[in-house]
Amino acid sequence: MRTECKNYESRTYANGDAVRKCNLNLAPEAPWRCPDPCEGYARRLADVAWVHGTAIAPPTPPEVPGLGDGSAAAVLDAASEIINSISAQTVEEVLKEQSKKRRWWRKKK
Repeated sequence: MRTECKNYESRTYANGDAVRKCNLNLAPEAPWRCPDPCEGYARRLADVAWVHGTAIAPPTPPEVPGLGDGSAAAVLDAASEIINSISAQTVEEVLKEQSKKRRWWRKKK
């Protein structure tokens, strides 16, 4: 991935696990590579003169077989479609439940 991009984020947890991702969700093959050319790429300018500490993130894991064939993007697209279809149904169910509970008058005690 392009570590100099302002949308790149890397975080290392206490147990040693590291997360490398694109904040715009434009890199379906993260943490190995960004799409070329990436429409969200913008060079990071804020840390030009910063001095970085000694904490170093673990190296990027080796590339998995079949990474460049688009299968990762296809799996993510399929998962996204499933989530989107479920979320629409869930919103409808919640609105239906809320409409049952609402009354336009208050019940006197």
